[in-house]
Amino acid sequence: MNAGDGRTHGASGSGPGWPEGEDPADQWVLDPATGSYRLNLDGGAGAPKAAVPAQGRPADGRPASRTSQSAATGQTSQTSQTSQTGQTGRTGRTARVGDTQTTAAIPAQSRGRAANRRARDGQPGAAETPDTPETGGRAARRKASRTPTRGRRALKWTAGVGGFVLVAGCAGGIYAYQHLNGNITGVDVNLGDEAHRPKAATKAVNILIIGTDSREGLGKKYGDEGSVGHADTTFLFHVSADRTNATAVSIPRDLLVDIPECKTGDKVIPGTDRAMFNTSLGQDGRDPGCTWKTVEKLTGVRVDHFVEVNFEAVKTLSTAVGGVEVCAAKDLVDPKSHLNMKAGHHVIKGDEALAFVRTRHAVGFGGDLTRIPLQQQFISGLIRKVKSDGTLTDPTKVWNLADAATKALTVDQSIAGVLKLKDLAQDLSAVDTKHITFTTVPVIDDTEDKNRLALKQPDASQLFQMVAADRSLTKVKKKGTASASASAAASPAATTKAAPADVRVTVKNGSGVTGQAQATVEWMQNTKGYLRSSNGFNAPATEKTTLYYAPDHADQARTLAEAMGLPAAQMKATTEYGTGEKDPMLLILGKDFTAPGISLTAPTVAPSDLQRVQADDTNLCAK
Repeated sequence: MNAGDGRTHGASGSGPGWPEGEDPADQWVLDPATGSYRLNLDGGAGAPKAAVPAQGRPADGRPASRTSQSAATGQTSQTSQTSQTGQTGRTGRTARVGDTQTTAAIPAQSRGRAANRRARDGQPGAAETPDTPETGGRAARRKASRTPTRGRRALKWTAGVGGFVLVAGCAGGIYAYQHLNGNITGVDVNLGDEAHRPKAATKAVNILIIGTDSREGLGKKYGDEGSVGHADTTFLFHVSADRTNATAVSIPRDLLVDIPECKTGDKVIPGTDRAMFNTSLGQDGRDPGCTWKTVEKLTGVRVDHFVEVNFEAVKTLSTAVGGVEVCAAKDLVDPKSHLNMKAGHHVIKGDEALAFVRTRHAVGFGGDLTRIPLQQQFISGLIRKVKSDGTLTDPTKVWNLADAATKALTVDQSIAGVLKLKDLAQDLSAVDTKHITFTTVPVIDDTEDKNRLALKQPDASQLFQMVAADRSLTKVKKKGTASASASAAASPAATTKAAPADVRVTVKNGSGVTGQAQATVEWMQNTKGYLRSSNGFNAPATEKTTLYYAPDHADQARTLAEAMGLPAAQMKATTEYGTGEKDPMLLILGKDFTAPGISLTAPTVAPSDLQRVQADDTNLCAK
């Protein structure tokens, strides 16, 4: 026993460092300053100790005793200490973990549900504080529940089968630090030479969410329990720099991609061309870093972190929130996934939730592409449930959610800790659910293998460019000045343009990719009507595509720049080249050039037939 503490540290309870038989959820107390619950961080050796305010200590510096004998009743009650704000009936406690500090004002009567139960049963030691506004009673709680900060006290979005962001739904994420921190698995990924990775253009955050099909620990009920676990469900989750919107791009497992060479530990794994995307994880010993590199190569988007979750995570997370609401437009029966669901709305959890997200044969054409919108519907429902007051104000649900979420996570080493996850999640908490869009990268059947998929161009590149340039898929008022459109950016002060047939241009290839100049000339002539374009062959390697033109040819330059989506900054007027009436302009293709017809400036409008699911859509039903 610690002097004056009244708790036995190191005893075996419901969690590390908690007293025998005491539920960690019982240590939650209401904070009237925010209207939300906080964990009593003084709960045990496994949790950070709370500092007693200076005025609550005796002269020798030791913590003041928390008990006093009442001469009138002979009962033991906890001494009300005067907080640093000068109010009575509250104790200002400051808990410190590493370099992170948090302060909670705790009403004297809100010492956890265990004390409240003792009060109802008339047991000694029960909380007997009058229910008054001064002591944080019902009136104070009602007032606190109306505080405008409620929208900021928990995470406003989720991602990747819910695992990553659910940590932040727990009002701060630093309670029971050692227990929750010990749940998280971190992987040190090797991404190779930094110079070959996409550049981070903004302060947006891109998180790669990998749902693995590993059956480890699930037995034979769900198939091959010896499976190494491939990238079965993958999202590239983008959160805008100003935190007004988010886009989650699903990457189909059957998409054929080029998997680059990667390194797992000391093992170098050779790259593979035209491989199924899902083999970027697990196959030949590949770890999440290999999937990370594959996604960056495929999309041109820089990934900041990864989060991996498995089948078990779907079961535990859906159960921890008390179930997720989904909808079926028809009866869904799939013996292979063990789904048997009647048409209508349902609240699902555990095995039924896993069966729902796994089914392919009960929806659409029975393939992976028709399963993706169903998974997006489930995650959207999980987002809404996590954000609901019924989850965030229930101490038991919050504790169970944090415990289940951290156990479900495998993350990159840079965020492998409760405090790091909490800091990242809080930074993203402003995203409104109605501005979270799920979509699938546009694909078509592969020309050589009808059972596999290929990117549909230019739609796929258009979507990737929007993500890389931090463009929203929903109409949202951006903080700050929006970027100019491609056509506006490409237009100098004057607006006159030449007809395509009058544009003279020589195209040279400085992109480093063989054949780009000829492919561009063919596109110009056959698709756009630039009949006076020609192939100038190779040029020295250059980073940015640049158009050089004489001032007298500015009308031609505007026409060509608009067709290519060329930014004005990459148009160079010069008197040293092509000043004659019939002299051609010079277009040098740089490393930023992807393919003919794909804009060099990120589009502001998504492809017209892009599949979408909005996270706030409660009427979406699986068909």
